[in-house]
Amino acid sequence: MLDDVTTKRLRWRAHHRGTKEADRLIGGFFDAHHEGWSAEEQALFETMLEEQDVDIMAWAIGTQAVPERYQGAMMTAMQRLDYLPIDR
Repeated sequence: MLDDVTTKRLRWRAHHRGTKEADRLIGGFFDAHHEGWSAEEQALFETMLEEQDVDIMAWAIGTQAVPERYQGAMMTAMQRLDYLPIDR
């Protein structure tokens, strides 16, 4: 479980990526999944936030191969895209 300061910092970084699409994908993923993360998962997400948005989005939608360091349960959950609301 994340402490309050870490949660606020990661939430801000996940939701302020530079494009609306990245904000929704990465921020939406954080909102849906961060509460159950271990310290290792939190560290992995924090490391992933250092990557380029276009790369993270490409990994999530399957247009680019996921680097080995990010392969696993977190990326599998991100690739489901079930945490994104669909505007109609």
